[in-house]
Amino acid sequence: MFDQTKSKLAEGPNALVVRDLVSGYGRVKILDAANFTVAPKEIVAILGRNGAGKTTLLKTIMGLIRPWSGEITVEEGKQLTGKSAARIARSGIGYVPQGRGIFPGLTVRENLSVPLSAQRKPAARLDEVIEMFPALKAHLNRRGGGLSGGQQQILALARALIGEPRILLLDEPSEGIQPSILDEITDILNRLVDQENLSVLLVEQNIDFAADLANRAYMMELGRIVRSLEKAELDANTLSRELMTST
Repeated sequence: MFDQTKSKLAEGPNALVVRDLVSGYGRVKILDAANFTVAPKEIVAILGRNGAGKTTLLKTIMGLIRPWSGEITVEEGKQLTGKSAARIARSGIGYVPQGRGIFPGLTVRENLSVPLSAQRKPAARLDEVIEMFPALKAHLNRRGGGLSGGQQQILALARALIGEPRILLLDEPSEGIQPSILDEITDILNRLVDQENLSVLLVEQNIDFAADLANRAYMMELGRIVRSLEKAELDANTLSRELMTST
């Protein structure tokens, strides 16, 4: 049984701090006083079963769901709570939703171009991002819907980087992707964290992928962060058993 006490917030500088975050849909509360931190250049995983509130957590941070109470701050206490998704994106938060959210009828280049005006970025940013993702270069004129699942996920990552985010939110990036492509995505994310000074908050049910990629993890149950896990504790077999037996 997990410790149900409120998770302690990490000391020191943090890229993202979530304090006592509560949100939901209509009158139904999903997040129940969630607390956690993400440090600069850190990859943190949020783990939990279906219905734990993981996707709701990301949508609330991103401003797609309005928080009922609590705080979301970035960098040196910059307040994001209650701001619109557009303002949050311009504040340095990138978001790749579950299902990737690309435009299937647009080409790869067009998909990458869509955020340029919304994020108020110069056209040169498009070329910079394309250079970061050599695997996309040969497919710039292909429609997004004609790409494989792995290629679509890489496109979604590239599109999220157009806005030059400092924090990247990823919702189930491994979903429907074969293991060899997951290895490529792991390499891409590690490179981006190092070269682009990114911090990553990763929601995942693929325990092997999360354990391989994350520096730390939090376990989520019924909208609450109930356990904090350091890198040495991210054993995929143990975590899988605990997720199956948790209540």
